[in-house]
Amino acid sequence: MPSFDVIVIGGGTNGLAAAHRLQKSGRKVLVLESAAVAGGAAVAQEFAPGFRTPGLAHIANMIDGRVMAGMDLARNGLGFVSANLNSTALSPNGDHLVLEGAAGATLKGAVSDAERKNWAALRKQLMAFAGVLAPFKQITAPRIAKGVGNDYFRLAKFGLGVRMLGKKDFREFLRMILINVYDVLNDELTDKRLKGLLAFDATLGSWLGPRSPNSLILLLNRLAGETAGQRGAIALPQGGMGAVAAAMVKAATASGVALRTGAVVESLIIEEDRATGVRLVGGEELRASLVVSAISPKTTFLKLVGPRHLDAGFTKRISDQKSRGAAAKLHLALKAAPNFMGADLKSRLVIAPSETEVELAYNAVKYGEVPKRPVMEIIIPSAHESGFAPEGQHVLSAVVQFAPHAPKAGTEAARAEMLENTLAMLEEHAPGIRALVTHAELLMPYDIEARHGMVGGNWHHGELSVEQMLFLRPIAGMAQYSTPIDGLWLAGAGCHPGGGISGASGWNAAERIIKEVRA
Repeated sequence: MPSFDVIVIGGGTNGLAAAHRLQKSGRKVLVLESAAVAGGAAVAQEFAPGFRTPGLAHIANMIDGRVMAGMDLARNGLGFVSANLNSTALSPNGDHLVLEGAAGATLKGAVSDAERKNWAALRKQLMAFAGVLAPFKQITAPRIAKGVGNDYFRLAKFGLGVRMLGKKDFREFLRMILINVYDVLNDELTDKRLKGLLAFDATLGSWLGPRSPNSLILLLNRLAGETAGQRGAIALPQGGMGAVAAAMVKAATASGVALRTGAVVESLIIEEDRATGVRLVGGEELRASLVVSAISPKTTFLKLVGPRHLDAGFTKRISDQKSRGAAAKLHLALKAAPNFMGADLKSRLVIAPSETEVELAYNAVKYGEVPKRPVMEIIIPSAHESGFAPEGQHVLSAVVQFAPHAPKAGTEAARAEMLENTLAMLEEHAPGIRALVTHAELLMPYDIEARHGMVGGNWHHGELSVEQMLFLRPIAGMAQYSTPIDGLWLAGAGCHPGGGISGASGWNAAERIIKEVRA
């Protein structure tokens, strides 16, 4: 007899969300996490004595509302230092532009009245379009086929929501949905700081530049995220993103989920074309009626299942799934507070001088090179609360773009060049910061893959792009969390709706399993 009803591979936020929901449905669930601590990319680590990172992900902007409520994360310890961080578009001369409120509801800084008016109109339109797309995150992606269990009622509501935009906005929605963000910004705005920040946000974590087709939809996807009840808001959890993981672990285990850390799955046990359990490194076998993989689809099929259990066509399609990471993660230990020309250190700081500079940074990685002037998002968690650095010292956490996942110059040379170019950009915007650095850690995409198991270093377990979204995610014909192997389901960020610390993919997958499989 199986020891468990469900084995979940991967104790990241999606795995924990799926496990909790399945346990609550009456199933006996075991989560297997290869790391020493569950939580995946949200887990904090000490990168220098006394200095702690907030996690690979360092802000929250899309924690799924069902996960927040269903796992009662607030009661399980999740709080926010700020539920609505401002974003500051940094200028080297101190002429910063601050976007206050959710999705920059208000502009603060030297900007013309005409630009404020233009931004208000564009923001209203973008938020309306994002609001139409938001419900899609909480449903199983539809498939274009008969008898596949599409939720036609909810799809009809989505269609109605689009039509409710009105004729003019409906036409504009259809025009803009697949356009590039660069053209939209230049059609509507003139301020380089504002355009740079928005271009950065649209391409953050992607393998796209602002001029790439379909880049606007990624900005809409970001704005569709909701945290603490506010769409488009950026939140900073108390204690860092590790607090999100800790609250989810507490909720899941309190519900009865069994959690094993340091448990590395070597392969799936497949008998008579059905997944019946897993085999751990070391030979231990664990059995279950269902196996749910919350790790990369590529790793799941090409390593844990193996090509001999898959047909050649499927193996080719999953092998061809795009999973290129283009973001690096920087951690700096600083002996004093940096000065970004008077900018508020408690805001989200963005170095993206213009939409063109974001595009130029992307151009380099297309050829396996390091950009001369990388763009970045910066958080200084120690400016908000203690516990990240010794008294009077600080931690700087930055997501730096764009970083090659397969550099022509070699991994060590590329990392050194990326660090040098990043520090140069920081020095330009915060003179004297180099002298404050006592330790630096830069994780390139290949380092992220090695540390976190994300194929290609891609945070989404597969690129989030229009050809790999909705019914095409992770690949065509496998968009509803089930797989060609009976008893094996997917629940990770490689599934709809994609990455980010949200738990949405895991929760969606669990709902689908509950609907399709009798307990």
